[in-house]
Amino acid sequence: MTIRIGANPIGWSNDDLLEIGGDTPLETCLREAREAGFEGMELGNKFPREAGALKAALAPHGLACIGGWHSVELLRRDARTEFTLAGPHRELLRAMGTDVFIVAETSNAIHGDRSRPLSQRPRLESGDWRPFCARMTELAERLADEGLKLCYHHHMGTIVETRDDIARFMDGCGAVVNLLLDTGHATWGGSDPAELARSYRSRITHVHAKDVRPDIIARAKAGNWSFLDAILGQGNDLGTYTVPGDGAVDYVAVLRALPGYSGWIVVEAEQDPSKAHPLTYAKKGVASLRRFLGEAGLR
Repeated sequence: MTIRIGANPIGWSNDDLLEIGGDTPLETCLREAREAGFEGMELGNKFPREAGALKAALAPHGLACIGGWHSVELLRRDARTEFTLAGPHRELLRAMGTDVFIVAETSNAIHGDRSRPLSQRPRLESGDWRPFCARMTELAERLADEGLKLCYHHHMGTIVETRDDIARFMDGCGAVVNLLLDTGHATWGGSDPAELARSYRSRITHVHAKDVRPDIIARAKAGNWSFLDAILGQGNDLGTYTVPGDGAVDYVAVLRALPGYSGWIVVEAEQDPSKAHPLTYAKKGVASLRRFLGEAGLR
């Protein structure tokens, strides 16, 4: 597999606040995604979760199923229980021919709670990392036995947010645990996404490409905003995230730090579609990524 450009439907319909883009039909999202030049889609709340129906929805647009977010609660449950609970998701991904199994620990996450500022995000005590990482490694091993790659999504408002969190997590987990490199969450969380790419190149098996608006991030920090308030923006203002090429991330540097990468690069720019027209931004993101890939020598 060479590098392919995909999309997450969150630019059309939000998964944490269902009313944001809630009136946009799935058909519109898929049609515009294909028009913009995407080759595949991650799953969102409007997608069928039965293989036959999902294939029927994607096929007319020539879009592949990439995978999709799966919340885990390994701070509360053991790996065997989590693996069992993930049964329907595992079966769907295998039926759709994708091995991308995206996970994030959400038992105490606050990114979906608009009433809680990011300053209140959860943190693990030093002694809690080892058992958490052991459970994550066991889950990844169980998934690998079925041909699935656990791709961990570091995320604002969760226990794996900062550069130090990512280091503790990656150092504590076995090599079977892969990293989903998210350029937007990395930058907002205080990391350099290019440095993350260099440091964990051998374990990066999925990439989320979203750009950032530093001025909005600064306002969000100064105002102690919640994650959702920050990404949606205040009043008529746009939010913290945007598509590649529309913000401050140096994508050429990130891509040059991923020599030999083979897999999906997914545009996942969480914005309010009433302010940021999805098709317009999708086209901008695809065009920018294609240019950056060429400049980095990956196409």
